[in-house]
Amino acid sequence: MRQLILDIRPDAPPRFDNFLAGRNAEAVAALRALASGTASEALIYVWGEPGSGKSHLLQACVAAALEQGKSARYVAPGASLPEALPVLLAVDAVDVLSPEAQVALFNLINRAREGEGCIVAAGARAPAQLPLRPDLTTRLGWGLVFALTGLDQAERTAALQARAAARGLQLPSEVMSYLLTHCRRDLPGLLATVDALDEYSLSRKRPVTLPLLREMLQG
Repeated sequence: MRQLILDIRPDAPPRFDNFLAGRNAEAVAALRALASGTASEALIYVWGEPGSGKSHLLQACVAAALEQGKSARYVAPGASLPEALPVLLAVDAVDVLSPEAQVALFNLINRAREGEGCIVAAGARAPAQLPLRPDLTTRLGWGLVFALTGLDQAERTAALQARAAARGLQLPSEVMSYLLTHCRRDLPGLLATVDALDEYSLSRKRPVTLPLLREMLQG
């Protein structure tokens, strides 16, 4: 369990409002400021394990900037970087950038430092530990750097309860315990399991119970 998405549907677009900051409140506040144009730094780098919410926050940043009429772009893993720097550029998974893309990001960061726009980037490790050009890792550390922290047990429980409540579903305590201890540990996987359990319960016209959950998982 790494990030907490509270929307009713699993395909809800990433926004700041549907991300539970938890112990990442400082990082989320900084990203909000970057998107609104009130940040003191032109570069923010966030890093953490898979499922920590990096992509969600980068896309939320872009969405917030676009809603304010600014030019903004999210660069997905493996996608090409733009030649011109928009007002806000979000670059995901910098640790897998090609040599050419590393040069492009290096130049874009320099432009951001000159006041042409701002950049938020994300990777799996801290800047100094990234398998990239040394001059690029140095520049990624120029701005604010945040390590995203995973959710604790109480926050994971709150995530499942929120998803179930949004779907009008009641999860018995034994079902909740089983989900947290025997199913996938990443939050998207857990929430998807709750969604699937709800649909399975409706299709079988049976209430949600631990035997029903086991039956669904075995099937």
